[in-house]
Amino acid sequence: MQRAATPTRTLPAWLGELRLVRRALLCFALTLLASVVLLSLSAAYRTREAQRLYLAQHTRAAAATLFNHVEAEKQEIRAYEPQFLALRQRGLIGEENRLAWIDAIRRSQEQRKLLPISYDISPQQALKVPLPMEMGQYHLHGSRMRLQMDLLHEMDLLNLFDDLRQAGYFAVQDCTLKRHGAAGSQAAPALGAECELLWLTVNSVPVQERP
Repeated sequence: MQRAATPTRTLPAWLGELRLVRRALLCFALTLLASVVLLSLSAAYRTREAQRLYLAQHTRAAAATLFNHVEAEKQEIRAYEPQFLALRQRGLIGEENRLAWIDAIRRSQEQRKLLPISYDISPQQALKVPLPMEMGQYHLHGSRMRLQMDLLHEMDLLNLFDDLRQAGYFAVQDCTLKRHGAAGSQAAPALGAECELLWLTVNSVPVQERP
């Protein structure tokens, strides 16, 4: 007994046409994918280059600011260096030099033929600046000196102060003159003086680095 023949199905016409353009569609898809990848890479490259440009501009601006700051400091140093050196030479800036003070008293006494001078120097202390002033790492210090001496006349004391000013900077805090009794001779002291001087120095304190 023979089976009936199965009727063959006819494929749609567009499937046949699809086979013809399949390769073209595949090429188009690959081209589209490549375009998307290239666009993504291009966008990432532009972003990266923009970041590099910003970083370069920021670095250049920071370098220019630092350069200008250094140049300004150099100009200030050149402008104030002579005054700074003069103050350091006079003993105001730097460590106090008590030997220079004592030597100035001795030389003044010898050269001006002054009567014996007694003195006492207290330990150095930090002083507060009375006016608002930015001093950075520099601090003001003072040492008190008490002087006692007899005078033949008032100019002896003034001459002594003039000589002491060659050894440093000081301020007269207090000075008391007492007249002795009637002098028996020209060599006898006519006055007695008790004075308190404050020797001033400005020195730097090392800045402690934070851990």
